[in-house]
Amino acid sequence: MNHVITIAKREMTSLFFSPIAYVVLALFSLGSSLLFFNSFAPSMPASMQGTFQGVIWLMILLLPGISMRLISDEFHSGTIELLMTSPLSDTELVLGKWLGAMGFFVTLFIPTLVLVGIVEAFGSPDYGPLLTGYIGLFLVGGFYLAIGTFASAISQNQIISYMLTVFTICLFTFVIYLLSRAAFIPPQIQQAMQFMFVNGHFEDFGKGVLDLSRIIYFVSGMAFFLFLAVKLVESKRWR
Repeated sequence: MNHVITIAKREMTSLFFSPIAYVVLALFSLGSSLLFFNSFAPSMPASMQGTFQGVIWLMILLLPGISMRLISDEFHSGTIELLMTSPLSDTELVLGKWLGAMGFFVTLFIPTLVLVGIVEAFGSPDYGPLLTGYIGLFLVGGFYLAIGTFASAISQNQIISYMLTVFTICLFTFVIYLLSRAAFIPPQIQQAMQFMFVNGHFEDFGKGVLDLSRIIYFVSGMAFFLFLAVKLVESKRWR
């Protein structure tokens, strides 16, 4: 566990010294603010549900910018050799990288607290949906970053890792959404696709509902892609 924490701290520190991380932070703050002011006005209900719904689409393009360098940069720079000859296990390496990215991801929420203050100033918000909305964003972000960690273990090229992450996330969002409504898809398969649709699982969080099945969906997705990332790193160890 100490190794995981050490790697996480190292990764989070390196992200704060990475220009791309600050680009992601700036774009996330700008995008979430635009979404907020487009969906909220003093005469409307004091809620950030519309903002949260928009932010998860914004995260599709921005979070891969955080994850694309996690493991691919180690292979590209050659530092992976040092890590693999240390007492660090492949699982600890992957978990540490992912947790470091999650730590930086949480900092993206800090500017949005200003938006919460605006909602408070113009109304009496229900803090239940606000809290569950943030929990939902945290779970979606963890899922996307797990996909990004997996993609980062595939290639040394960060651009390829970025594109693979966006493509995989789009499979769980745009592609599944469109196919689940296609007339040529059998109803049973449509239901399965609707279950895999990320945004469908997030909707309850924005409404203030904490559904255990929704949480299990995201945690299982994180575990699955992190497991694949570990296996990829293991396979490269013996090449």
